[in-house]
Amino acid sequence: MPFTDRLSLGWRSELIFPRFDAQVIERPDYLLIRTPQNPTFWWGNFLLFDRAPRAGDAATWTAAFEREIVQHQSESRHLAFGVDAAGPIEVPADFAALGLTAMQGAVLTLAPQQLKPPRKAIGDGWRIRPLRLPDEGALAAKLQVAADIDGHEPGGYLVFRERQMLRYGSFERAGLGHWFGVFAPPGADGNDTGEALLVADCGLFRDGFGPGAIGRFQFVSTHPAWRRRGLCSALIHAVCRHGFEVMGLSSLVIIADPGYVAIGLYEALGFQRAADTWGMERRPPRENP
Repeated sequence: MPFTDRLSLGWRSELIFPRFDAQVIERPDYLLIRTPQNPTFWWGNFLLFDRAPRAGDAATWTAAFEREIVQHQSESRHLAFGVDAAGPIEVPADFAALGLTAMQGAVLTLAPQQLKPPRKAIGDGWRIRPLRLPDEGALAAKLQVAADIDGHEPGGYLVFRERQMLRYGSFERAGLGHWFGVFAPPGADGNDTGEALLVADCGLFRDGFGPGAIGRFQFVSTHPAWRRRGLCSALIHAVCRHGFEVMGLSSLVIIADPGYVAIGLYEALGFQRAADTWGMERRPPRENP
């Protein structure tokens, strides 16, 4: 059976994006995912294995990464290996010696009948709508940098997020989904400029147009000054309804940090846990996301 036909749901939905605008190449021992237009995108340039790493694999895996990615695009100075296997995985000593650390993604799924209303309604004057890309892409990129909890270098991270928003604009033009935002009423931040303020955002994109098509959320973020007001719940709920009622999707997938509070928010809306995704990464010397 081909590698791609036996992938778990988390990784299968992850490949929606590189299959559209990047390279997904099946090798005997792994999948190569390479994004030449964005070489500093860690998880747009990685190798995906169908088993957990074993002691002694580090030399072989890193040599493959060098050959498949770094030799084609010298800006890719990170290391990233996906693992499509039952976890949890342990990082063998030879991988740890190279600075690699384990990554876990909690995969959550939602069918139409499972969707629950948010616990808190947002007030009048708030708007949830698709962004007008590419014109409003810069607004989203700035919000995403402000909302960053992983300590990226802001300048490089902004460039990365701007590139990503251009990418998602291409998805939208192909009819594959939208980027959505929550806009506060004018003056809600105390500065009455007459302009609505983008305070939370996310994307939802599909894997195709046939029966059983799934939707995958991308990069849910809320500005730190606007958290704990029910905005993210309202956004996710509205986008789920759009996915089911407008896009005609059969199920939705979202992947979250298992140690972050957002999982409880998603579960309160009806999402249920599926098999987690696993991987290992090493950030570059001068960090790019």
